[in-house]
Amino acid sequence: MAVDAGHADEELRGSTVDETLTAADDIEDVPGAELPRSGARLAIAVSMVALIALGGVAGWLGYSAYQSHRSQEQSPMFLAVARQGALNLTTIDYTRAEADVQRILDSATGTFYDDFDKRSRPFIEVVKQAQAKSDGTITEAGIESERGDEARVLIAVSVNTTTSAAPSAAPRAWRMRISVQKVGAVAKVSNVEFVP
Repeated sequence: MAVDAGHADEELRGSTVDETLTAADDIEDVPGAELPRSGARLAIAVSMVALIALGGVAGWLGYSAYQSHRSQEQSPMFLAVARQGALNLTTIDYTRAEADVQRILDSATGTFYDDFDKRSRPFIEVVKQAQAKSDGTITEAGIESERGDEARVLIAVSVNTTTSAAPSAAPRAWRMRISVQKVGAVAKVSNVEFVP
């Protein structure tokens, strides 16, 4: 029996899209035909979850490295500013009291600046009347905590103070907790607490 090739070609051309889709649906009904498709979907889903988890871990590690690098750059600056702030506060001479107070204000910010500025005029008068001189020396300093653009620094200072009434006195040991805050490109003292 001969097959007419032209007639078979016409039948294929005459088939509709619906018939083709019905034939594809019939393939899905074959047992085991859906398993490869489900396996592929599962593999894609697992791969996506793994990629998202890997991206999250990489992002967290990158951020941690950035924070660590930033901290390594800022820590020496915070420590230096706190040390200088402690020296500014403990090194005062009645003959140059205005300049010493201005040096303290220049290195201050925030509420510490506001409080010290309000009290600076009476402080200068007391220092001049007592003819007071104090000379501070840093004995120990270290960063207690650091977060973002702020740090708290513990400082131990030996302070030698003389006045007209007491021309010689033994040095006193002071401990301070100095808060330092980055303001633009520089850091300034934002708070000072005396620690017993």
